[in-house]
Amino acid sequence: MGKEVDYKNRDRFIQLGITISTLRRIRGLSQEKLAEKANISRSLLSNIEAPNLAYGFSLNVFYNIADALDIAPDKLINASVFSDEIINNK
Repeated sequence: MGKEVDYKNRDRFIQLGITISTLRRIRGLSQEKLAEKANISRSLLSNIEAPNLAYGFSLNVFYNIADALDIAPDKLINASVFSDEIINNK
């Protein structure tokens, strides 16, 4: 189970999960493939991406996901609308 998320950060974790899910789909990756590339379990990725769940996870996992999605971690954390640069960087 993920670490408990402070109420003030709940929406941030949910938005990050949605962002990861969206970019994964844009990149044409299944949850299984992204999890494999990020060296995490598919069930962990599923929890992170769940739109109704604020699932706390480590920076190590975050960096692994960013690398697997081929995006700089700062761009991933700040993304709310994807620019053409992010979408087309396959």
